[in-house]
Amino acid sequence: MDTVCRKIVITSGKGGVGKTTITANLGYFLSKCGKRTCLVDADFGLNNLDVITGVENLISYDVIDAANGRCRAKQALVQCPFDKNLYVLPSSHSFKSGVSPDGLKTVIDELFPYFDYILIDCPAGISGGFHTAVSQADEAIVVTTSLLSAIRDADKVISALGGYKLKSVRVLVNMVRGDLILDKELLSPEEVEGVLRTELIGVIPSDDAVMLSGAGKLPPESEGYKAFKTLSLNVVKNKNKIFDCYRQYSGFWGSLRRSLRKNL
Repeated sequence: MDTVCRKIVITSGKGGVGKTTITANLGYFLSKCGKRTCLVDADFGLNNLDVITGVENLISYDVIDAANGRCRAKQALVQCPFDKNLYVLPSSHSFKSGVSPDGLKTVIDELFPYFDYILIDCPAGISGGFHTAVSQADEAIVVTTSLLSAIRDADKVISALGGYKLKSVRVLVNMVRGDLILDKELLSPEEVEGVLRTELIGVIPSDDAVMLSGAGKLPPESEGYKAFKTLSLNVVKNKNKIFDCYRQYSGFWGSLRRSLRKNL
């Protein structure tokens, strides 16, 4: 492999902010850039990465099997049917046993030479599972929404990440409602960036297509598709171009659209 594999943990303080959906779709768009990408489900026991990527019926082994020596890490990988560059290392729905940081490290070290990116889907919060996942990463993306409760929890996660020697920690604001931001009812992504004092890597708009579509199935004309494409290019090229989540709500027709949405 020509490049060194980048290990990025996707984490959040608050549950329900879309962390796993971000992991799956970012992985898909990285693979579309020609990058061999592995998604590691480190959210043991409360995992859905296999469902979102559509591989739940293709699993023979999982990360817990690999960590405990019941199979090799490569045997537990599942190739996503919609992209040859994207693989999932699933977790167990039955929580067969715990996984130590050393056990997870052994698994990821075995996979390291075969991929350009390893994205680690981390459990929400800052409990033991968080530390197990983060200890394997070189970079972190903290997912939050514009809600104050999510921002406060993201701030706690960022503080906890300060205890690790990560090359970068950046924030992604998910489920962005451009209409409510323009109406001054929610903080903008840029304001969230200021509150958290952490660089913004991207925004994903509130888009029904993201909620209803599995990874790799977003309609190309959807706002979500365009936002994830921008995000993936930011990751690959280390840029911070931010998707315009206000465009459809600006001007006369945008103002009308905001009014109609508010009254739904």
